[in-house]
Amino acid sequence: MFMYRLLLVIFFIPSLFFSQDISRKLDQAVQELLRSDAAFAASISFYVSDEQGNMIFDYQGNKGFSSASTQKIFTAAAALQTLGKEYRYITKASYSGEIYKGQLSGNLFITSNGDPTLGSWRYDGWKPEDFKNKFIAAMKTSGIKEISGNLILDDSYFDFQTVPGGWPWDDMGNYYGAGVWSINWRENQFDMKMKGNSIQGFNIKMDEVKWINEVKTGGNADQSLIFTAPYSQVAYINGTLPSRNITVSGAMPNPPYQLGTEMMDWLKESGIKIHGKAITTSQLKIEGQKTLQMPENNVFFTYQSPTLDKIVYWFLKKSVNLYGETFIKTMAKEKKGTGSFDVGVAYLKEFWKGKGIHPSTINFADGSGLSPQNYVSAKAEVQALIWSKKQPWFNSFFTGFPEYNGMKMKSGTIKNTKSFAGYHTSSAGKPYVYAVIIHNYQGAKVSEALYQLLNHLK
Repeated sequence: MFMYRLLLVIFFIPSLFFSQDISRKLDQAVQELLRSDAAFAASISFYVSDEQGNMIFDYQGNKGFSSASTQKIFTAAAALQTLGKEYRYITKASYSGEIYKGQLSGNLFITSNGDPTLGSWRYDGWKPEDFKNKFIAAMKTSGIKEISGNLILDDSYFDFQTVPGGWPWDDMGNYYGAGVWSINWRENQFDMKMKGNSIQGFNIKMDEVKWINEVKTGGNADQSLIFTAPYSQVAYINGTLPSRNITVSGAMPNPPYQLGTEMMDWLKESGIKIHGKAITTSQLKIEGQKTLQMPENNVFFTYQSPTLDKIVYWFLKKSVNLYGETFIKTMAKEKKGTGSFDVGVAYLKEFWKGKGIHPSTINFADGSGLSPQNYVSAKAEVQALIWSKKQPWFNSFFTGFPEYNGMKMKSGTIKNTKSFAGYHTSSAGKPYVYAVIIHNYQGAKVSEALYQLLNHLK
């Protein structure tokens, strides 16, 4: 027994001194950063632990900040655990009425449970043309050659609100601020070709949208902002753009209707005549008309998304906000029966509270981190990372982490806020789990400033 205790002391004391040395270096680096001119009014939440959760360094680790996209680690892990990495979204086509000699005396319906990848360009086998070809093949198999009614886009699976309430107006019309519908299409993004301050065209038909263009020419980078509101037919672009040809990307104001207009063209190209028009159930609701839901007994086409683990990969790798907000609504619908942001955000907080994270350190406002009304702490992010590492789906989670400064970590950026959270094993073989959030830093090289802190973990 004496020898056993002696061995414990022999192994424990060097480890303790090593942790104290790292902690001292990190503290010195934080104090040096805070003395810099750029950090004159800045605040930091910084927390480091080992893989077992033993604290190595803590500087205001419980302090809550808007953490930007590092908040995605909470949403991604909760989605993998709640829905399962094999979860798939489903889009269906059905019809009302009867088919007689190729003529459908009724409406054609399309519905989805919020597939955020529908028409995405990121996945081989799931691109817009893949969906189109499979849909048209199903139409021909069904024997429908003529449709007397309308093409109804049933986008009623989630609630009517498409954008979290705390999102800034400056963000909402840009591609990264795209809202969530029950039917999403092309990641709810459009590309606008510009030459200086002149609109040259779009990658999709946007005939219904009227543009107010107040862009000025100047500078060498894209400094423009696009403003589109859900369901609106008026869009606005301002700021500055270089005089050369450039593409800027915005958020579709009505993705279900956009899909409907494209599908109308597909039908026409395929020789299938339709007498009606594309209508969304949301539009019927706006107009105070009776909404029409898709008949379940005449489904002739079922289209599945990539599995959730593949969606989570791109969610983390490219920080696709649309995916995070869709996960929030999906978890709310699956677990609580209501596909809304409020219910989903409450579920996310409940989920992590159940994993031992103090509720005051996870005041979520959305699932992507875009809202400045989010307040989470560095310690909470580390706790979420440690819990995730113990789960069977961890590889699907970790694979999506980008690499910065030679370290695998998720980054986050919103105005005057920068954050990093991830895992790193030092050259001495010591594994660390860490998160750092800096708020109100006024310098241009904020990432480099945080790298100087994190380099002590290498």
